Amino acid sequence: MKNMLVTLLLAALPISAAAQSFDHDHKAWAALLKKHVVLIDNNKASQVRYAALAQDRAVLKTYLDALSKVSAAEFAGWSKPQQMAFLLNAYNAYTVEKILTRYPDIKSIWDFGKLFGNPFKDKFFRLLGREFTLDMIEHETLRKPGAYNEPRVHFAANCASVGCPMLREEPYVAERLDAQLEEQARRFLSDRTRNRYNAQDTALEVSEIFKWFSEDWTGGYRGFDGKSPAMQSREQFFSKYAQLLADNPAHQQVITGRKASIRHLDYDWSLNDVKK
Repeated sequence: MKNMLVTLLLAALPISAAAQSFDHDHKAWAALLKKHVVLIDNNKASQVRYAALAQDRAVLKTYLDALSKVSAAEFAGWSKPQQMAFLLNAYNAYTVEKILTRYPDIKSIWDFGKLFGNPFKDKFFRLLGREFTLDMIEHETLRKPGAYNEPRVHFAANCASVGCPMLREEPYVAERLDAQLEEQARRFLSDRTRNRYNAQDTALEVSEIFKWFSEDWTGGYRGFDGKSPAMQSREQFFSKYAQLLADNPAHQQVITGRKASIRHLDYDWSLNDVKK
């Protein structure tokens, strides 16, 4: 019996070591982001130095390999913030890798194709022990009903496009995830090129993200503390950020009172490359 117990303990050691070996600070990704992401427009948006990042592609691939080695069982043992940080960083890092496969001969992520070669549906990497796509990270994992119930992930997952919420200049980490997501939300909503109040029409003109994923803001989201009032509408969500969407106090009151209509701005799919 004692020998059998020792054998079982020894067999479990590699699993335990692997579980603790993953870097939840995502240091390799942090170094790449710090070096190659450029903040613009008073930190409301960012651009990527793809040309320079291409020179560090070996470093990026080492990080991607570390992500790919995480098993589904190991992932399941993590806290939800650890899981979300992992998924968001994976989405962003693999999107960058996808762009680099064609850079500099690419102007938009849709240059890969929409019907054939769709970059979001292409199984070009492995994650959690199986072939994966960007859509699988976003829609089948992060947005899976009952999994995380966190609409602010839309401000954190970057699709390599100007219209998309910015690629953050640091990785997402579990210990600060709530604050990071909130800052991303505030940055995006304060960018008047993508979200704004039109006083003449008494309308909120917002990103198409709020149309494509409208149900994510109506599913009872309460935030990380679980104590905030449950979100039941986009209007309720926008009312929290009225001061970012309008400067005039009277206009802010319209937004807070949920009296503004909602319409959506065209999405800019141009590559978020540093302008030459």
